[in-house]
Amino acid sequence: MSPNKSSTVPAWVDPDDAPDLSAPEWAAKLAAAPVRRGRPRAATRKVSTTIRLDADVLAAFREKGEGWQTRLNAALRDWLKHH
Repeated sequence: MSPNKSSTVPAWVDPDDAPDLSAPEWAAKLAAAPVRRGRPRAATRKVSTTIRLDADVLAAFREKGEGWQTRLNAALRDWLKHH
């Protein structure tokens, strides 16, 4: 038989060892920290739209896996360069 693995439970930490976040130096640091939520803004924003495509065209882009919308956008951009 193999020996028992050691416990994966982390060691107990005394909550009194945590710094006092209401102290003036911590309050100033927390107030100065910027709050950033969500995805970062892109340099060029995308526009949500609805477009109707033939099923075979859509299937061809989707069968290559994730990123099919980006590849479709690149194909349209390439078409615009040449026409």
